[in-house]
Amino acid sequence: MTAKRRRPTQVDIARRVGISQATVSLVISGGAASDLVAEDTRRAVLEAAAELGYTVNTAARSLKGGRNRMLGLYTFESVFPVDQRDFYFPFLLGVEGAAAEFGYDLLLFSSASPEAGRRIYADGVNRLKVADGCVLLGRQLDRSEVAELIKEDFPFVFVGRREVPGVELPYVAADYIGATREMVRRLAQAGHRKLAYLKVTDDKEWTRDREAGFRQGLDEAGIAAADVPFIAIDEESPLTAVRLREWLAAGITAVVVEPSHDDSVIAAVERAATELGLSIPADLSVAVLGDPLLRDATVRDWSRFALPREEMGREAVRLLLQLFDDTATERQLYLDCTQIPGDSVAAPPGRPGA
Repeated sequence: MTAKRRRPTQVDIARRVGISQATVSLVISGGAASDLVAEDTRRAVLEAAAELGYTVNTAARSLKGGRNRMLGLYTFESVFPVDQRDFYFPFLLGVEGAAAEFGYDLLLFSSASPEAGRRIYADGVNRLKVADGCVLLGRQLDRSEVAELIKEDFPFVFVGRREVPGVELPYVAADYIGATREMVRRLAQAGHRKLAYLKVTDDKEWTRDREAGFRQGLDEAGIAAADVPFIAIDEESPLTAVRLREWLAAGITAVVVEPSHDDSVIAAVERAATELGLSIPADLSVAVLGDPLLRDATVRDWSRFALPREEMGREAVRLLLQLFDDTATERQLYLDCTQIPGDSVAAPPGRPGA
């Protein structure tokens, strides 16, 4: 992943000069109040701004004098819950709660039509501009429209890590890398040295993060990645009892499951194990990289990690408000996941405690 340079803020200038951010704001605003700042301080601020490559956030400047106290929530797909067990429900709770806490109304954008699908822009016009800024949500995004928002300097924050080549998108994301690394550590600590990684076939940011964390965990545990099968499970290459028997014959004692948008891979592992007469975790441990809704798999306490969904929604609003004031020191935030021991991981067969 190519590192992107963070856009400097007024906070960075304040630290460089050794003054308050409020003083920097007075100088940058260029209004009559800037005359209250001593000339040497004003000059130091402008020099530091030039050295850091600071540019005025035009959206933030216009908002300061004319906010309508309205935040937008836009989704690139249908994400609204039918019940409280829906995957997106906690995100929405967090966004709504934070908006109310800071005194903002929340405006929902769907922008859906049978012909064009979901679009931010209609006839070249940004529909989101009726709000001061927007929280963006959804797995499938239109990167060309996001790039246009960047060009307009329209304030927005993504819930979840997203990438658009050449730009730094602001987002609040779950730390999939750290959570997956910790899951591997727990498996190794239980005595597992022969693992299989069941991965989804899409190439998304969170998919790459999970695999990166898995490989880091292998390295820290002293397990050679070359000895671990990375197996894509999809409709063309489904998980069967025959395949599972082959893995067990090769000495595999634990499978690490990367869930997609549902629990289909978990259910497939469970069905194959049942067909072979195996018990989870006595004969095979199963660790899940996330906490998908269980619709097909047995509702058991799977060993997994949980995403801080509601906190992600709340922090997305907090970051958006910081972007309004140009005070965000970091535009990309990662929140820790919670490890849930569950009951689907145990010591390998034949090991003490198994």
